[in-house]
Parts: sequence; structure tokens; C-alpha cells
Amino acid sequence: MTSLFALVDCNNFYASCERLFRPGLNGKPVVVLSNNDGCVIARSQEAKDLGIKMGDPFFLIREVIQQHNIHYFSSNYELYGDMSTRVVDTLRTFTPHVEVHSVDESFLDLGEFKFLDLEVYARHIKDTVYQNLGLPVCVGVAPTKTLAKIANRLAKKSKKADGCLILTDPYHIEEGLKRTAIEDVWGVGRQYAKFLSTYGITTAYKLKHTTDAWIKKHCSVVMLRTVKELRGEPCSDLEINPALKQNICTSRSFGKPVESFEELLEAASSYAAKCAFKLRKQKSCAKEIMVFVMTNRFADTPQYTNSRKIVLPTATNSDLELIRYTKLALESIYKPGYQYKKTGVIVMDLIPDTNVQLNLLDSTDHGKQQSLMQFLDDLTAKFGKDTVKVACQGTQQKKTWNLNRDYLSPCYTTRLLDILTIQI
Repeated sequence: MTSLFALVDCNNFYASCERLFRPGLNGKPVVVLSNNDGCVIARSQEAKDLGIKMGDPFFLIREVIQQHNIHYFSSNYELYGDMSTRVVDTLRTFTPHVEVHSVDESFLDLGEFKFLDLEVYARHIKDTVYQNLGLPVCVGVAPTKTLAKIANRLAKKSKKADGCLILTDPYHIEEGLKRTAIEDVWGVGRQYAKFLSTYGITTAYKLKHTTDAWIKKHCSVVMLRTVKELRGEPCSDLEINPALKQNICTSRSFGKPVESFEELLEAASSYAAKCAFKLRKQKSCAKEIMVFVMTNRFADTPQYTNSRKIVLPTATNSDLELIRYTKLALESIYKPGYQYKKTGVIVMDLIPDTNVQLNLLDSTDHGKQQSLMQFLDDLTAKFGKDTVKVACQGTQQKKTWNLNRDYLSPCYTTRLLDILTIQI
């Protein structure tokens, strides 16, 4: 069967999600900020045209923002995650073989549709996503995933393509590769791009026509696969069922420095509970847990960094157990008198939850805890996160250690209180 892949990429995804429920922002510059409202991580096309760059510190571009009336928002990951899920659900109506590559990109296997008019089918995908969800996307179709990436990128930049580009004709593939700089090829990092450029390999076209012997001598096996994909030889299939994570980390920088043990414990306990939820979601248990703390290395204050790893007596994915050992670890590394900027919890040595070996000296009723966690997850699914939580996670709605998100938009699609109200 002939291989054929489509890459569907949401345009300026975070900014598009913010515009979706504010039609008045269409055509106006919009930027989305990183955690603690630090840097720009997403821009509408209008913001790009004004010279706003990815990673620009928010405090350095305030004058530009005010001068051009640029609208800015804190990152609303709950909204973006839900909209991403809705996009993927829409794409699965076109083919069941979908690989979720990132929050705003998905690969589709169109090998069984090669006899259709691919231009019409790709445009139908694009129009359906916009009609159902109001999010603009671009679609690139090609014989390999690397070529599909290039097709998608060209579809974004070409007015003639209008968001859809089919790269299956050899001549069109060659022309597309000539127009693609080496640093824009998927799998070619910044350092590799500099290295290849010193040998005159400045475009995807030149990389494609580099000999295998030269690539093997100077580059990696991964680069050789990239070259073969540029030649139209598929070297990777869709990852419909991605591999389970081998470790899970949850950490955040605090909105304000934290000094007291109680506040630090609230944060660490909340992160441990999130790790536990992620473990249960992928049906895994952790055999080890590590907790770390650190101060702000950029501040003119006393510095301290430390961590503690604990091997659990029995592998678990229970909030109660992970929080219990998080507290033990934190007690052993906490020192008063420091202004802590960040803490985090890492669960490691993960195994399937069906392969847990019980410890004869462990008195915990794991069966009872498993039932309790299932009930907790059911409540979360029905009423939202933090409906029920462990007391040491804190009972106050507003926590001093939370991220600074002063410009956060409502969670229109996941919280009943945030649903738009239409007045007639």
C-alpha cells in the first residue's frame, strides 16, 4: 500500500483559542504569555507582523503593546487542552489512524485514500475543523511525515495554496524542497543546521541529494532517516498508541517567593497528586519518588538547592501514598530562611499497575486505596479537578504560591461558571 500522510496544524493555536470566544479580536494582534506571564509563547499573524518575536519578555515589549493596542492573555492550558481534544475528535471522523504529534499538530494516515481527489479531501478536512470548532488549520499531504511537515509549512506561507498543499508529484516535491531552508527541515536542529551550512547544504533539496556515505560519516542515523524521508522513503509510521512515559515530573515556578514549610508542602502535595493522576491515566505505578526545591538563582538572595529520592515499599499511584512520601522527602531537605522559587515532584521506575508486587511488611490496604482513587477520578470527571483533595494540598482557593496569571481568560468549555451567556 502506498504511504500517504497528512499533517494538520492549527494556525497560531493558543492565540486562535483566545480569539474563538471573542470575535471582536479577529484581525487584531494577540499574544499569549508563558507561565507567570513571563514571555511571549504564541502570536497571531498581526502580532508577528508588528515584530513581536517568540520568547520576547513581556516587560520589555509593554510599550509596543500599548502603542499598537496588542491584546495579551495568560496561558490557559485547560482551554487549549480541551480544544485540542475536540480538534483530534474531528480529525478521527476522516480516518481512525491519527497520531497526536503535539497539542496543535496531528498526523493522519491517508494511504487508503490515494484514489480520491486529495486536494478536495484536504480542503474538506480544513473546512470541517473550522466549521465545527472555529479554528483555522493548514493541511499538508505527502508520501512521508517529513515531507508532510514541509508541505504544511509551505501551505501556511503560500497565498496560492490557501492552507492546503499536496506534495505527491516529483516535480512539486523538488520545488518545495528548494524553497525550504535547512533549519526548517523537521529533525534538523540548530546546531546541525549550522554544521551542514558550512558544507554548502543550505536547503532541504541539497540535503536530499547528499550521499548516504557522507551522511553516515558526518551525521547520525536519525539524520539518515530524515534524508531518506526527503527522498520519499517512509522511515516512520504513525504512533497511534504512543509509548508510556518512563518517568513523570510536575513542577512550577511560584508566582511569589515561598519561605514557610506549610506553603511549600501545599505546592509539593498538589504536584504529587497531579503525578498520581497522570500515573492512573496511563495505568502505571511508581516505585520511586523524588522531591526537589530551589531558590531563584537570578535573585540577590541566599541560594539553596536540594533533592531527596525515596524508594517506595510498594509501587503505587495513590494520591495518599505519594503525598505521604512527598512530605517525608520535603521535611528532610527543607531549610528555613530561604526564599524558594520552585519545587517539583518526579515519579520514577514506572511499571504497569497490573504488575505491582506487594511488600510483606507494608500494612497499607492498597485495594481500598485503589477503590478510593477510582471514586476520586469519577468525581473529577463529573465535577472538575480539585473537587475532592487531600487536606495538606490547601483549602484556600487563592494560593500565594500559584502561578501569576493576571490576564487569564475564562475556561469557556470546561467550567460551568465560565460558559458564555447570550442575552437576547
